[in-house]
Amino acid sequence: MENFVIISGCSSGGKSTLLRELQQRGFATIDEPGRRIVAEELIRNGKALPWVDAIAFARRAIEVSLADREAADACARWVFFDRGLIDAAAALEHLTGEPILRSLGMIHRYNKNVFLAPPWPEIYVLDRERRHGLAEAIAEYARLLDVYPPLGYDIQRADWILTSLAR
Repeated sequence: MENFVIISGCSSGGKSTLLRELQQRGFATIDEPGRRIVAEELIRNGKALPWVDAIAFARRAIEVSLADREAADACARWVFFDRGLIDAAAALEHLTGEPILRSLGMIHRYNKNVFLAPPWPEIYVLDRERRHGLAEAIAEYARLLDVYPPLGYDIQRADWILTSLAR
């Protein structure tokens, strides 16, 4: 879907803040699947947590991401996704070697412009739902830089979102 836009990148890179601003400006936004999963698992004392069972977590993130795409308003001008399917599939493939990324990434398309928030050490914080360190976040960011282009996506910086999409 050309109106489905991914905002991804480094943990604690400002994605959620950017999405809140886009939402305040009237755009549809979809919250990060990982954070929602972690919150649910912590409440029910579940195991699908990245620091307990990362593979179960990644599989669940794929399921949630697919459901988010299905529930998103395909008629909306723009729908901004905080991470999503490609990130989840990349994580699962990294953890297991299962060749899932290409098949899911080619079937379930987003706008060709993907906006990646780079590492921002000055604002990096750990919290109840983010327990991995900055080094792990930067490594994940590097993997994302590698996985999007072969799927046909152009990586952009978050500052250019609305200008780039208006073209």
